[in-house]
Amino acid sequence: MIRQPATGAGVVPVLDHRGAPIGWALWSPTSEIRLRLLDQDPGASIDDRWWHRRIATAVERRAAMLIDSNARRLIHGEADGCPSFICDQYDRWLVVQLMSAGLEQVRPRLLAALTDALRPEGILARNDVALRAKERLPLSVELVAGDVPREIEVVEHGVRFLAAPWDGQKTGAFLDQRENRILVGERARGRALDCFSYHGSFALHMARRAEHVVALDASALALARARLNCERNGIHNVELITASAFEFLTAADEQRRVFETIVLDPPAFAKTRAALPSAIRGYKDINMRAMRLLAPGGLLFTASCSFHLSKQDFLDMLRSAAADSGRTIALRMVLGQAVDHPELLTIPETGYLKAALLEAL
Repeated sequence: MIRQPATGAGVVPVLDHRGAPIGWALWSPTSEIRLRLLDQDPGASIDDRWWHRRIATAVERRAAMLIDSNARRLIHGEADGCPSFICDQYDRWLVVQLMSAGLEQVRPRLLAALTDALRPEGILARNDVALRAKERLPLSVELVAGDVPREIEVVEHGVRFLAAPWDGQKTGAFLDQRENRILVGERARGRALDCFSYHGSFALHMARRAEHVVALDASALALARARLNCERNGIHNVELITASAFEFLTAADEQRRVFETIVLDPPAFAKTRAALPSAIRGYKDINMRAMRLLAPGGLLFTASCSFHLSKQDFLDMLRSAAADSGRTIALRMVLGQAVDHPELLTIPETGYLKAALLEAL
């Protein structure tokens, strides 16, 4: 049962079928997800002190993580007890996303808690995600405190690149692949290929060990930033190519090109459940072609950020791709999102990134 307040969206008490209180939740009356649980203690007071404690706990948890970077996720929605709230830290600045109408009602308390815990030089709200439209909330990019630069240098395991908090993907960079980039960079060798390279984050890590890296993306604008990132690191063995990954892989297969290291990190192919069958076909096609390009002993790191594609579906797709590739492919590692993007076993929505490290035998 829900004791709906007359004021609409906000924090509400939640009752069981007998009318007994069982906790507190964010209430979004027009949303597909109307209740988002905040606290299972019906005696809790969801006030300023409550938000300060919840934010401080999440920040302290990250302080204990071994993250070799000045950029990290501080709040990962439900996984940190803050449903529909994302907060990423880029050096001295914060970028937040408030993705429910209920959460918008406590925005001042959230911002006050973040300021108290971290004393940032500025906070930017990247509230331009499509999910807000389903909550009947405006889409905007809004400076809510201090000042935030258009570009911020991220230092990640010795690699430097520019994040774009105002207009880049997600909150400015793909922080969820941090550990995977480091892992691939440590294993890269020979001729390497980075598909869907965006700003070149994987390519930058691979370039330190590989002889030559092809960084591929359909966006010339994204690769222009990748070029600047290469210059920032003094890297000269990365070749930037503007092209469709599907077309490039097909042509490379026909030309019998060979790579010792390949990265496939595409955007989400399945943004809805209805799109899943066609997405699986797309994932299978690019993985099959990448497998055929691997040199003997070559490594393929492949990922999917489509939430609707389960881990089992992802692995089944890779098995099918391997079978059709005509190669003997070994599964070396099953991977996921970065350590500061925790996935709760009981809340599958907190985990979306699936990845694997494969080897051609």
